[in-house]
Amino acid sequence: MTINKVSIIGLGALGLLYGYHLSNRMPRNDLRIVADKARIDRYLNDGVYCNGEKCDFQYVTPEQKVDSADLLIFAVKFNHLNEAIEAVHGHVDDNTVIISLLNGIASEEVIGQTYGMDSIVYCVAQGMDALKVGNRLTYANMGELCIGDREPNVIYEKTRSVNDFLTQMQIPHIVETKMYRKLWCKFMANVGINQSLAVFGGEFKYVQRESEARDVMIAAMREVINLSGKEGIFLNEDDLQYWLNIIGHLNPQGKPSMRQDVEARRYSELELFSGTVLRLGKKHHLQTPVNEMLYKKIKEIENTY
Repeated sequence: MTINKVSIIGLGALGLLYGYHLSNRMPRNDLRIVADKARIDRYLNDGVYCNGEKCDFQYVTPEQKVDSADLLIFAVKFNHLNEAIEAVHGHVDDNTVIISLLNGIASEEVIGQTYGMDSIVYCVAQGMDALKVGNRLTYANMGELCIGDREPNVIYEKTRSVNDFLTQMQIPHIVETKMYRKLWCKFMANVGINQSLAVFGGEFKYVQRESEARDVMIAAMREVINLSGKEGIFLNEDDLQYWLNIIGHLNPQGKPSMRQDVEARRYSELELFSGTVLRLGKKHHLQTPVNEMLYKKIKEIENTY
């Protein structure tokens, strides 16, 4: 199949980054941003900006009649996922391919419960340093998308279609044949970097050098490595070093999404990170003291909102 029409729900950092990129490379009417009327009014009144340029998006409400999307991109926070799933019913048919840019290891299964797992191409967004403040996004490094199928060592037709589209749109990406493992790797990284900087504050530079924040970040990631073996994934120190290398090349002045949430006094994806680690630790009778500490401290921060 050929991907022509694309719908995106969610204009956070990643939704805006990829929406802006696509808007400069495909016909305006073929790219739809799905949002409720209040959000659309705000976007139109205040504008939405990426690296200083005002974005010219086509916005549609969930109630508007539209052609089904060839590709549907979820880019919302996890705590808004169920609402987003309901909002895009009119954009999905039997041929629609769905990718999720959400963090964690659960969003694909949640989406698949409504639209079927055979519509899902697994995706991990990595290496970007997007910083969104209000209605303005800046980034120096676009990073890349990793796409693939949950079943290892295969590449199905829908994944090939997404690969062809991303190539045509000049979006950096790779096709993974061990995609579910890659999803766990990204989960490990997020558990470390997002939560550490949410608690200790500051920018990427604080975990790119020796510091207490870096030590806590690595310790939290190693707890995920321990759990991964119990789940049959078997992450290792090479995976940890791979992500430390990616973190080391991020914009030193950038901040992860959870740190941005804390600064904006927004509730974060805490349950998706250490919340998941704690639940898996209990399931497998493994101690996860670093993630327990991070969970408690971030909860304390959010309880002041």
